[in-house]
Amino acid sequence: MSSLKRNIAPLPLLFTGLGSIIGSGWLFGAWNTAQIAGPAAILAWVVGMVMMLTIAITYTELGAMFPQSGAMGRYAGYSHGPFVGFLASWANWLSMIAIPPIEAVASVQYMTSWEWAWARGLTEGGNLTPSGLALATAFLVVYFLLNFWTVQLFAKSNTAITVFKIVVPLLVGVALLTLGFHPENFDAASGGFAPFGWAAVFTGVATSGIVLSFNGFQAPINLAGEARNPGRSVPFAVVGAIVLAGILYVLLQVAFIGAVPPERLTEGWKALKFDSPFADLALALGLNWMAILLYVDAVISPSGTGITYTATASRALYGLERGGHLPALVGRVHPLFGVPRNAMWINLALGFACLYLFPNWGALAAVISITCVIGFLMGPISVVTLRRTAPQLHRPLRLRGLRVLAPLAFVFASLLLYWSRWPLTGQIILLVLLGLPIYLYYETRRGRAQAWSALWSGLWLVGYLACMTALSWLGARDFGGTGLVPYGLDMVLVVVVALTFYGLGLRAGSRYVHGDLPSGLEESDVPAESQSPATRPSATR
Repeated sequence: MSSLKRNIAPLPLLFTGLGSIIGSGWLFGAWNTAQIAGPAAILAWVVGMVMMLTIAITYTELGAMFPQSGAMGRYAGYSHGPFVGFLASWANWLSMIAIPPIEAVASVQYMTSWEWAWARGLTEGGNLTPSGLALATAFLVVYFLLNFWTVQLFAKSNTAITVFKIVVPLLVGVALLTLGFHPENFDAASGGFAPFGWAAVFTGVATSGIVLSFNGFQAPINLAGEARNPGRSVPFAVVGAIVLAGILYVLLQVAFIGAVPPERLTEGWKALKFDSPFADLALALGLNWMAILLYVDAVISPSGTGITYTATASRALYGLERGGHLPALVGRVHPLFGVPRNAMWINLALGFACLYLFPNWGALAAVISITCVIGFLMGPISVVTLRRTAPQLHRPLRLRGLRVLAPLAFVFASLLLYWSRWPLTGQIILLVLLGLPIYLYYETRRGRAQAWSALWSGLWLVGYLACMTALSWLGARDFGGTGLVPYGLDMVLVVVVALTFYGLGLRAGSRYVHGDLPSGLEESDVPAESQSPATRPSATR
């Protein structure tokens, strides 16, 4: 099997993260979050940034330690064996394959604000029409082709697009703050700073597009195998992308709230309706140049994210094959261009299926948010487990304060899962568990006893998902539950459940140690720079 080529420098890797984070979320997120939480939406973005940054930091040590493409879904297998590794990889991949379609849908839906008759006919009743589906299909094909030939072409095109994606929202935010700002929108004149309570702030974090927006931090990690000097470039790209994007999102949220004409808030924030939120505000202020720029960016910004996730989703599927859970043909890398083309073809076909089955932005956004949170759960546990079970492996980056940071990240991921609201939490957990037949098929081919042993040892994770499902159903009505567990106590129980299963997960990881490397990780999987002298082949000493 050919190796993936390491051609991506630190700055393009940073732009890869920004390109993933800044997509259609900024075009719709400020409006959606304001509808849910009012002016307190500002805090929702801050809370979301802090939570996602905490989770992402635990992955930077792993990404620098194992600079492999698609590895973000493989760390759980290294620390806890094939069953837990498969569930994490499966959830991670599920969250990615729908992102290129959702970005294509976002671009097409924004086009309906254009003046031409053909553009207005792209949607009907909130869904894409046949002509809209055809145009969205064309977007998916373009994303595919930009990644098909070489990762260098992907990186160069994405950097140029990302520069534009940063400049436009920054310009929009500054212009709205200076040309149309209404301070009274933040106080009692609009119902107060938090008119719907703090539960609405938490709901906004999980359901308005905030988690979906910050989900892009995993792009540099999944491309670590193609990065130069991953020990430095991976944490630089991950942390830098989240912080820069977070500052931009908060600026846009403040600008949006302040720019809404006060007369449009007479019925409250929930009644605020826009077709193209920032473009509509620009037109209301007479800033026609800004509206035109936004219409252009509504095509370019989501497309940049679609291009990025076409690359990272193929690396996630590549990682599933490397874990032994899919046919070897899936993970084959093109010897000349250094990209997993077969994985890209499979993802393209599934992307078409997502597009045609769910031809609107909202239907896909909620599913993506929850599946990506489930995929994030194992990072904090895996990084701590591997410090104990594989201390001999070289760590280019060794995080400080991990004993506090890791359980905090697991708690944050659990809260995000709970805030996603019932019944969607239960439905997505069921979708993740539907991958079990695939796991059992490939594992039993290796040996029935080994497969069932790994399944038995991973029951703690199944127990965790079952408890979170039950708690979501029994929880406060503010989060879609039956109300048997009142608001306040529900989140205390989420923290207790998270910490309990965090401890169980650490114990379970110790069962998979053998030899010099974690179970499921062969010496050929660890690049020479990530091995200690004791584990490197003699030729590299």
